[in-house]
Amino acid sequence: MADVLSQGEIDELLSALTTGEKSAEDLLKVEAEKKVRTYDFKRALRFSKDQMRNLSRIHENYARILTTYFSARLRSLVQIQVASVEQVPYEEYVRSIPSMTFLNVVEPRPLSGRFLLETNPNVAYAMFDRVLGGRGTSINKIDNLTDIEKNILSGLFDSMVRSFAEAWSSVVQLEPVSEVTEVNPHFLQMVSPNETVVVISLATSIAETSGLMTICLPHVVLEDVLPKLTNHHWFQEQRRSISPEEEEMMNRQLKKTTIDVAVELGRSTITIEEFLKLSIDDVITLDQELSSPLHMNVGGALKFKGQPGLQRDRMAIQVTDIVGGTEDE
Repeated sequence: MADVLSQGEIDELLSALTTGEKSAEDLLKVEAEKKVRTYDFKRALRFSKDQMRNLSRIHENYARILTTYFSARLRSLVQIQVASVEQVPYEEYVRSIPSMTFLNVVEPRPLSGRFLLETNPNVAYAMFDRVLGGRGTSINKIDNLTDIEKNILSGLFDSMVRSFAEAWSSVVQLEPVSEVTEVNPHFLQMVSPNETVVVISLATSIAETSGLMTICLPHVVLEDVLPKLTNHHWFQEQRRSISPEEEEMMNRQLKKTTIDVAVELGRSTITIEEFLKLSIDDVITLDQELSSPLHMNVGGALKFKGQPGLQRDRMAIQVTDIVGGTEDE
């Protein structure tokens, strides 16, 4: 079957024929030629589009969790969002990150292998400055950290690892453990240079400082959970029924929720001229008869009818009728 041309390609061909840039014979020759598409075996695509899309969803949730945590922890405006999700050879990922950066090697138990959580020094030092009460400015002194600075930064990185487990909880229960923190990516060889890895880039802004954090997930780490990253499994998990304990907890929370209930004594229509002439002791006649029940609105919608009265010297209303549903509703 011949390839189907897009509307843009059709318009381009018609324009070329009209202007004389191409003839019908030239087009026939091009069609007869064998079409070859180059394929780079070093960039083997081992993850489907569905899997990449669901990985993006997971880490968008991770970015939201980190934004909430660091906004409270640093007491500053923090914005973290997914900038890109792509699969590349490990060697290409190493070349794309700074030569001196914070690399946290994490073991995602019970999954196999290890993954990298890379934090740009600008972002790390902005966090460090805010923790110590600064304005969030960044200074790059990654090559001569003191013990105090290492401990503070390790605490921040550990919190990022715990949030990672929370973001993945809908797919697999992880207990990630930080193994070591490196600063030179060329001294860290986790997988072979041609191994395909998924790289999630997180655009991060803290106060006046911005930069990137990246997550490098080798194929060996994701291999066991790949079947759970398909759309079919994803939507099945979303539609799972809630347990009786969860339903009971939701009912308890709903019963504590407050709602606005308003009783309408009646309505009246007057002109603008009459409204402007209103004064003290004037009487406005309502369309509500004394013998008719009053309307009770719940959340702005008519739900009940009732009659007014007193309850322990306080104004009250007795429900006499239910509007638009049964008593259970």
